Amino acid sequence: EAVVLTLGGTLGSVTAARLLWQALTDGKKKRPSETNTSQSAQSDTLHALKGSLVIVGFFVLGVLCSLMGIVPGHVGSRVSFYALCGLMTCVGISVGNDPQTLKNFRSLNPRLVFLPVMTILGTLAGTAVVSLLLTHRSLTDCLAIGSGFGYYSLSSIFITEYRGAELGTIALLANISRELLTLLAAPLLARWFSPLAPISARVSGQEFVVVSIFHGFVTDFSVPFLVTLFCSL
Repeated sequence: EAVVLTLGGTLGSVTAARLLWQALTDGKKKRPSETNTSQSAQSDTLHALKGSLVIVGFFVLGVLCSLMGIVPGHVGSRVSFYALCGLMTCVGISVGNDPQTLKNFRSLNPRLVFLPVMTILGTLAGTAVVSLLLTHRSLTDCLAIGSGFGYYSLSSIFITEYRGAELGTIALLANISRELLTLLAAPLLARWFSPLAPISARVSGQEFVVVSIFHGFVTDFSVPFLVTLFCSL
């Protein structure tokens, strides 16, 4: 289920990014910068991939600790809540600690402000289509998972609190898979769906840092609102 939701959400978001890129370039094809395939970009990708694999490792560790009885199951919900509060605090600190972020927003191409909107709409459209295949899952369940936009640590905790551990685990795996897929396939996404596609999926190169910061800020900020909205329907 996680794999299917990953493919649906990612395909929807990169397709929406391609449509926006075509609108911005008036349909003219432009070759992506070779920055994305440079040694520096590859190093950044490997570093981000390593971070994602570490997160997966801790998830597996938690499952093993619970199965072996090392950590009581009833403690998990309280720990998840405190971890969520700590996570939101760290996000706020990271944003407030970087004054350059606000300066970068001022230099953003005004037309690129629509990229987060396209990512959100494309992802929700893709997961809505996938819900037709996963007949045992409701539309709102699929939309809630898709609304994580690759932000696995936050969305999975919300979904677990609202819909239970099973759907929360699917959300965690789906959003981790989305980030891993993007990290591994970023050059192909840029080639097939435009340079904006890796940003919509989660990651891009140095050339689009400002756009990525703005896009990540908007989509990540929307996660708690959209996930809780669909979980409460």
